Amino acid sequence: MSDYKFIKAFEKDGCAWISINRPPLNVLDIPTMAEMNQAIREVKSREAEYKCLVITAEGEKAFSAGVDVSDHTEDKMDSMIETFHGIFMNLEELEIPLIGAVKGAALGGGCEVAIFCDIVIASDTLKIGQPEIQVGVFPPLAAVVMPRVIPEKKAFELIVGGSVIRAEEAKALGLVNQVFPLDSFDEDFAKYLAGFTALSGSVMRMTKRALRAAKGLPFAEAMEAAEKLYLGDLMTTEDAKEGLAAFMEKRKPVWTDK
Repeated sequence: MSDYKFIKAFEKDGCAWISINRPPLNVLDIPTMAEMNQAIREVKSREAEYKCLVITAEGEKAFSAGVDVSDHTEDKMDSMIETFHGIFMNLEELEIPLIGAVKGAALGGGCEVAIFCDIVIASDTLKIGQPEIQVGVFPPLAAVVMPRVIPEKKAFELIVGGSVIRAEEAKALGLVNQVFPLDSFDEDFAKYLAGFTALSGSVMRMTKRALRAAKGLPFAEAMEAAEKLYLGDLMTTEDAKEGLAAFMEKRKPVWTDK
């Protein structure tokens, strides 16, 4: 993948990785967010080669303390919003699973990047929240996404109250999926990720497509959408046929990711 100044973008364990590289707080300024957009578009152009996209950050103090406050000035505001929200528009186009590996603080825009991932794995040092209201603004992305991830009343409390919560509460709410000790985080995360990289990339993409297609629809319409993908798309893939054949033949499947 391309070289960048404010992020690291690389391939590892069958996945694409994007790591914010502005420690210790990994603040997201406009140039950093522009590089993230470019890297995500690069992943999209080669999506079939990857099982997942892992989004993480350098250092242990903060995944990201949020968008740079100095980019909230009147002359930069439009560019900042366009560039920041572009990250999510680009991520939304990906069909591979998005997995956040989050150490330390994930605040403001850092929280938004984390919770937009399909799966969030956090260190036990996690501090996560949307404190924007304390400086007189609100987080547009979180206002849309957080009530879809956790109960609406709790999302309201976190966004309107601006409170920051710790790892175990975030897990109990469903903001994060797993919490690993910071001391063994890298090893634990690698083991967790291996559970996904052992699967068929094409089937994972199809499954994510089904989850998206059914989301928010009445039951009958959701079932129709899922069935259409299952019969019309999934069952024509090489890996679906291989997986079923391997099960019947009592052997491990050999995925082609097609």
